Amino acid sequence: QQPSVVLATASYDHTIRFWEAKSGRCYRTIQYPESQVNRLEITPDKRFLAAAGNPHIRLFDVNSNSPQPVMSYDSHTNNVMAVGFQCDGNWMYSGSEDGTVKLWDLRAPRCQREYESRAAVNTVVLHPNQTELISGDQNGNIRVWDLTANSCSCELVPEVDTAVRSLTVMWDGSLVVAANNCGTCYVWRLLSGTQAMTNFEPLHKLQAHQGYILKCLLSPELCEPNRYLATASSDHTVKIWNLDGFTLERTLTGHQRWVWDCVFSVDGAFLITASSDSTARLWSMTDGQEIKMYRGHQKATVCCALHDGAEP
Repeated sequence: QQPSVVLATASYDHTIRFWEAKSGRCYRTIQYPESQVNRLEITPDKRFLAAAGNPHIRLFDVNSNSPQPVMSYDSHTNNVMAVGFQCDGNWMYSGSEDGTVKLWDLRAPRCQREYESRAAVNTVVLHPNQTELISGDQNGNIRVWDLTANSCSCELVPEVDTAVRSLTVMWDGSLVVAANNCGTCYVWRLLSGTQAMTNFEPLHKLQAHQGYILKCLLSPELCEPNRYLATASSDHTVKIWNLDGFTLERTLTGHQRWVWDCVFSVDGAFLITASSDSTARLWSMTDGQEIKMYRGHQKATVCCALHDGAEP
């Protein structure tokens, strides 16, 4: 019986845990002894969970109890910091501290393509047009990789020598946000030129936190007409910003330590967060209240993944 909601977290305790979202019960634990896990992502069809470690990516079967991965992707040479899937699940992308962005065919564990960023890659997002990857690195560079032309079509440096920690792109491709180590979010409008989206038009600079922003995330399509930006920070909070005027909608308080990751439910009504306080938490977006705490990890919980929507 396939769960309708897949919720997973990973921790510095070298485990990946699957949770019943409503009850808060952990129903499966995968030991991951080789390295820490930096990122988790669920395939669009809900069948597999990708865990980005050091230096490999492992794919686990969501509906099996096997502790063994079904596939391993092995050509990165350092921490894999970003992983994601094309909308039909045909291929996977990744970004690593080895300075590369890679494309993978899911069925064949070989790397299909590689792009050189020349600095440790912290974050990669796929544009909704499915033909461009946007990466952010430790030196402060943002690059657009045009998969059709197989080249870098655009380069931006919002702040020299200030690491781009997290990137997020609006579901309709209209906005991109970059969060950095100084607590700042840069927001651009994406304008379709002759190429798909090489034009970044500066829209807003948001000083969101005093500390680091570890993750920024734009709300999903079903959240419309409300549009939000979530920023998770080392200051122990997650802030929810209304994109209509970039005003602070609410602050989610309760985590005791750094908040490393966050993910919206498919309708944007809930947010799940992962923190160094070893918990993950479920929050209501309507009032900012904590609804559920996921307890079980022994150390910092650094990433979370949720898929509660329909399959494509």
